[in-house]
Amino acid sequence: MFFTLDVIETSIKRLAAVHPFFGITFLTCKQKKLPVGCTTDISLNNITKEHLDSIHKICSESSLYYQPFHSYSRNEKWVDSNYPSTELQAINTQSFQNVFLHDKETAALGWQDDYVKQLVQKLNGSKLSVIDLAIWIFKNKDWSETTTLNDVSTFFIDYFNITEAEKVLFSFDLSEYQSIQLLQDNCVSWSDYCRFISIMPSDISPAHGAILSFLSLTNIGPVTYIEMSPNRRLNIITGDNGLGKTFLLDAMWRAMTGMWAENPAYPRNTEKKSEITYCLANGKNNPSPNNIIYDVHNGVWQRNKKSSAVSGIMIYARVDGSYTTHDPVVPADIVEKQNRILSFNDVLNGVNGTIEGLIRDWVKWRMDIKKYPFNILVNVLKEISPPDMGELQPGQPIRVPNEPREIPTIIHPYGEIPIIHASAGVKRIISLAYLIVWTWHEHKENAKLYKRPVTNRMVIIIDEIEAHLHPKWQRTILPALLDIQKYLSDELDIQFFISTHSPLVLASVETCFDQQTDQLFHLKQDHKNATIEISEEAFQVHGQIGSWLVSPIFELKHARSKEAELAIEKAKSLQLQDSPKTIEVASVHAELLRCLSETDSFWPRWIFFAEKNGVKI
Repeated sequence: MFFTLDVIETSIKRLAAVHPFFGITFLTCKQKKLPVGCTTDISLNNITKEHLDSIHKICSESSLYYQPFHSYSRNEKWVDSNYPSTELQAINTQSFQNVFLHDKETAALGWQDDYVKQLVQKLNGSKLSVIDLAIWIFKNKDWSETTTLNDVSTFFIDYFNITEAEKVLFSFDLSEYQSIQLLQDNCVSWSDYCRFISIMPSDISPAHGAILSFLSLTNIGPVTYIEMSPNRRLNIITGDNGLGKTFLLDAMWRAMTGMWAENPAYPRNTEKKSEITYCLANGKNNPSPNNIIYDVHNGVWQRNKKSSAVSGIMIYARVDGSYTTHDPVVPADIVEKQNRILSFNDVLNGVNGTIEGLIRDWVKWRMDIKKYPFNILVNVLKEISPPDMGELQPGQPIRVPNEPREIPTIIHPYGEIPIIHASAGVKRIISLAYLIVWTWHEHKENAKLYKRPVTNRMVIIIDEIEAHLHPKWQRTILPALLDIQKYLSDELDIQFFISTHSPLVLASVETCFDQQTDQLFHLKQDHKNATIEISEEAFQVHGQIGSWLVSPIFELKHARSKEAELAIEKAKSLQLQDSPKTIEVASVHAELLRCLSETDSFWPRWIFFAEKNGVKI
């Protein structure tokens, strides 16, 4: 078992206040059993470099060390192989020279007799957290599954030979970690660290493209103020009708692309400032906030200042069946000339100068001797197929009456069906699969044309993913979409934003929802202040669909009809009375008979109560 990412992230953040001498030099010398009051031949540069090699190399692609301790610049978090003999040596021989016995002409080194007193003064009233240091240093150690925080602290003390006299330097407070899961099955990887380490080592290639890491809306549409911090893979947005799920997705699109998908949002109150603030994270730099402000006098949203990152390629599947896409390598003036809103008919038949369309591309890709990107499309369709229909396999293109083109077909159990005659649900999913493959293929082609690097990030926004889908398909579509990345590129990371009203969609991700990479958001109305708020909800496994319906996400009192809910509430009210009237109990019993099935779980408790109060069952 290994420390979780949350535990390691917490320790790294807290170690930012610790002087690097204590985090590196002191612990290295203690581990090497540097003597007190006398010296031994030892190279401080060599032993600290050895320590850095074993603890601070967190990115295998880089030759640099990650230094989580105090520094005067964020860029100083990554240091090169000369660090032990340059900056760290200067610290050891200048700022902390009085704690050592050292003859400059030799390699002899030891602790001064009063080194503990000297170090206490250097700490200036603060103390070193044993658990913070231990988690950072032993982040790659394989621990027993029964390991506790106290066990980790004890191991640290023993490993670094900390004496009773030296314990005055340390704090043994464990409270910061009591509410965090300590261990997990796998060791944290470099890709995990990238979740919160925004400055990348300078000797590796930067990531191209960015995902949304923060969004806040002030005085826009239905909201006074809301903010959200999306996670890097799956973000699910729930809430009642009319609370602004689509509005929120539109605002995301505006933040990431610089354009509204269709109609701009407008201020809630023109007397107050209206603003969109967002951050795009590209894994290289700390995300810098960008602001888009509404100009009341001109009735337009001011173009945001140049962003610190460029968004990845994007696809927005809108609830009305239309789509829009965005490719960051295409110049802005070209993008603005193109038709950005694509109806289903546009996706099917194409738009001159924008997209060839599914019918033309499907047939053209199929005839390509390399079968690329047709094979990708086939695999994506297979992945997201509905459970009962079998795989969505392409059939042979055919001619249909009054149509000069060959029309792609889908193989159904009862025969091959032209795509233009498929059901609404099948059409929506096929068009989404095509748009994903087409957008990725076009991006690579555009990257060649404009001499730009291919991005390794994609953002897919889907409004009401369950639209037109049978419950059986609702239960499989989202996990399937999460797996399509493997067919596009091993280097591609996809961030999803999914809005839904469906408990089946939420139930479908119970086995694949990852707290490290995914987030559940819930929009709700603040009736007192007449505004909308958004909250991050802990994702819980509810199992049965009915349990999801009565969860805080959907807020139903009962997973039954409205009439059954009212009848049960009346029944519960009677059960709380000391002496309910038989006539009232009989009346409610009649309502329950009308609304509930014979096997309803409410019957056992009610029948006993009704008979006790004079009702013959």
